[in-house]
Amino acid sequence: MIGRSLFALVVFGSLATSSSLGAQAPAAQSPASAAVTPNDYTDDKTWLCRPGRKGDACDIDLTTTVVAADGTMTRETSAADPKAPIDCFYVYPTISTDPTDNSDMNADPAELNVIAQQFARFASKCRPFAPLYRQLTLTGLRKQLSGPRFEFGKGVQYDDVRDAWRSYLQRDNQGRGIVLVSHSQGAFILTELMRHEIEGKPVQKQLVSALILGATLEVPTGKDVGGALKVIPLCRKPGQIGCVVNYSAFRSDVPPPANTRFGKAAGAGMSGSCTNPVTLGEGSAPLRAYLATAGRTITGTTATKPWVTDKTVDTPFVSVPGLLTAKCASNEHATYLEITVHGDPADPRVDDIVGDLGMRAKPLADWGLHLVDVNLAMGNLLDLVAQQTKTYLARR
Repeated sequence: MIGRSLFALVVFGSLATSSSLGAQAPAAQSPASAAVTPNDYTDDKTWLCRPGRKGDACDIDLTTTVVAADGTMTRETSAADPKAPIDCFYVYPTISTDPTDNSDMNADPAELNVIAQQFARFASKCRPFAPLYRQLTLTGLRKQLSGPRFEFGKGVQYDDVRDAWRSYLQRDNQGRGIVLVSHSQGAFILTELMRHEIEGKPVQKQLVSALILGATLEVPTGKDVGGALKVIPLCRKPGQIGCVVNYSAFRSDVPPPANTRFGKAAGAGMSGSCTNPVTLGEGSAPLRAYLATAGRTITGTTATKPWVTDKTVDTPFVSVPGLLTAKCASNEHATYLEITVHGDPADPRVDDIVGDLGMRAKPLADWGLHLVDVNLAMGNLLDLVAQQTKTYLARR
């Protein structure tokens, strides 16, 4: 499985570079950019998640074992809120293992897994909408590595998400507030969607927030708006809505190197951005991570040590309060979310997490913790969405 993760992240590297540099270089056409038949997003089969639908990708067991530092274990459940007052619209990252350049419209294990890892839990805070789309697959992205710079905002993968968005607004939204959720390829596509379909349009008033995760979002150095997005700013303080949360995670002891794939801006006078999902400001704060018990990430499985000595965890997910903290940081190469692991060999709980490309003893530093960007702060993102929803509803 390490080999598959390696291949997947080589592909993700193409995404990270494209999202920050795509406007600076000639763009290649999507392998599937020839005329294609648009998807019918009024057909429920074109959606991985829709609210209140039994048996879809979001209707799964998310039970979590919370492992305290002293080894005490408690169970936590998660359930969809049928009366959620806002909506969430999610675009998933590059995960398709289809052999073609662009994926088909069938929900394979890869699509189902990424929903479990990154989105299903949001149904406890908002009505979930997650379209299938003909994304550039791992195979398709590998081919792009040797060609001209590729823009994800053009081609069938973008057109599908745009069509799903328009269908959702017309058929489902009914004026409700919206949180956008995305990662990696999905984050770049949603950034383009915001530029063309949201900024300066009436629907911008319905934007509660946009979680643009695991991709570089350029801003003018020292500012919070005016780069990749012209008028929608980064979220910087509690109570702020209509703004963007953006980060890429790196370990504190493996910071972004010169060849980093994330957090590094290309344009003169520009920088990458970071929003601490806990504080929205400066300082370090605890993360509420939700990690797959068996070591599963968005692209594969990595062997893990027991979560706690002499005890078995039998739930799909694990949470490890106090083990991880995060703060926004910058070095000479990038702006990023710095993750510190506070393992204690003297206590019975595990002292580290998975999420690196390569072996933990020698990770590939340029990728950071891309495979678990969203898992690391899942609980904090849910808290943030709940807080922003209250503010949005009060102002409405």
